[in-house]
Parts: sequence; C-alpha cells; structure tokens
Amino acid sequence: MTKRFHKGDKVRWNSHGGQAEGEVLKEITSDTEAGGRTVRASKDEPQYLVRSDRSGGEAVHKPDALEKL
Repeated sequence: MTKRFHKGDKVRWNSHGGQAEGEVLKEITSDTEAGGRTVRASKDEPQYLVRSDRSGGEAVHKPDALEKL
C-alpha cells in the first residue's frame, strides 16, 4: 500500500546535503510540471510537492522517499 500524505504534513527526506525537513504543499495525482521537472503521477501512484524548511526550495518526491514527522 502506498503511503499517503496531506497538505501541511511535516516530512523528512534524504537530500544531497543529508536529511532535509519541510512541509507537503500538495499531492500530485496526474502528469504535470512541478519542482522544475515533468512529474509522472496518478491517483494510484501519487507524488508530493514539498518545501524545504531550510532553503525554501521546492521539490517533488515519491511517497517512499518521505517520512512523516
């Protein structure tokens, strides 16, 4: 079963500089442009747009890459 997150959830993920923490901005459930790249997503395989607390940068991650805090 795919992990689900909601807007406003605090999450942690691995980044180039180690661990990053931030907030889920939205769930992506269709193919779109987000976080500077083309995102392939569906209702069965969503991805999440997140914002880093430290840098303020936005990125898109698959649910398995995120850990809810």
